[in-house]
Amino acid sequence: MKKNDNILILGILFIALVVLGIQLLHSANGTEKVKITVDGKVFGTYLLSEDRTVSVNETNIVLITESTVSMESADCPDQICVHHQRIKRSGESIICLPNKVVVSIEGGGEEKLDGTVQ
Repeated sequence: MKKNDNILILGILFIALVVLGIQLLHSANGTEKVKITVDGKVFGTYLLSEDRTVSVNETNIVLITESTVSMESADCPDQICVHHQRIKRSGESIICLPNKVVVSIEGGGEEKLDGTVQ
């Protein structure tokens, strides 16, 4: 490798780290909220930054910890929602179909349209 190749690689790495840092700072501003809905009706809204355990109609237990959300337990037969990975970003969700429970993360910045159809 030549000296110019090394400079180019270091420059690209530096730019990538700066972009990653900006994204992490933007997403860590503490405005994300966890919204829990049951059968289409809002059960509760909680800050993602505050650790807590939420019991949903004695059928599901939602755990909010370290700015992540998981379904700790559910009385549904398949347990897919319990085995779902933790969610931590705006737009992600965990859904328990048998109990009609939806846990989603919202906020984290101004929502923008990605396109329009005419």
